[in-house]
Amino acid sequence: MQTIHWGIIGCGDVTELKSGPAFNKVPDSRLVAVMRRDGVKAQDYARRHNVPKWYNDASKLIQDPEVNAIYIATPPDSHEHYALAAMEAGKPVYIEKPMTTTHAQAVNLVKASRDTNIKMVVAHYRRAQPYFKKIKSLLDEGAIGEVRFARLSFFDKPLSQEALQTEKIAWRVDPAISGGGLFHDLAPHQLDMAYYFFGDVLTIQGMATNQSKQYGADDIVSGSMLFQSGVLFEGLWCFAVDESETKDSFEIIGTEGKITFSVFGKQVIYLTRNGKESVLPFEAPMHVQQPMIEEVVSYFLGKGPNPCTASEGARIMEMIDKMTQK
Repeated sequence: MQTIHWGIIGCGDVTELKSGPAFNKVPDSRLVAVMRRDGVKAQDYARRHNVPKWYNDASKLIQDPEVNAIYIATPPDSHEHYALAAMEAGKPVYIEKPMTTTHAQAVNLVKASRDTNIKMVVAHYRRAQPYFKKIKSLLDEGAIGEVRFARLSFFDKPLSQEALQTEKIAWRVDPAISGGGLFHDLAPHQLDMAYYFFGDVLTIQGMATNQSKQYGADDIVSGSMLFQSGVLFEGLWCFAVDESETKDSFEIIGTEGKITFSVFGKQVIYLTRNGKESVLPFEAPMHVQQPMIEEVVSYFLGKGPNPCTASEGARIMEMIDKMTQK
């Protein structure tokens, strides 16, 4: 294999700008086929993005002899099914987050990847972006001394009734499809950053409930973790606050200072040391997954390491399940 010929299963909104175009911009990578159950939309996507083939049947895309790698970008309830089918066909898999709807499903994919010896990468793509790599390097260099604890606060206003009636949003708060609510949609990025920064965990605890009763999923989650490195993490997610109280803050406190940044907002690092603050601005990539896709292609071609293993993806799912007491 000298070039990765990608097939996308689920060419929805996430693939329009975040990931889809990047497959043709990365060296040794081409997007050759896309699939969506709505054939009209699949054909339209292929036309707009200059993709040679389109399907409305995932099995036909998986069995296409020209496709030698699969990107799964459907809602989470079908991730396990499509990943197993791709591995059975002998094709490596790049799978969107959350990896699955449950930790048990994720463990099943880890086992399948090992049993078939088929490569799998989970799309925790932020760990490949220069912004988050800089934070990691600052921590590794001891820029704030020894890390003691991290504190994450993510608060957002409730979804509007109009949003709840919009299909591309409504599924995100349907536990049968997404595994939970907006926590399951957004927290995987934040929890993976904690894993990326601090290593593996010893204990995971949490509480979750539905306060606003707007939909059937939890809208507030509190979670804490003790990492093997000794770092204590505390997070609070609430999706039903007044607009004036919205917040996206990740603080890492060490013996000699702290680092503060946003996971979803503007890419700016605030480094405080000896009472003095330094501001380090970054520009997010046009296609936010492109740095990760570069690393995935390198791994699939045997030229580099796995940027996010199936086991790591399963660990994030374990955090989600334990914090929501599933």
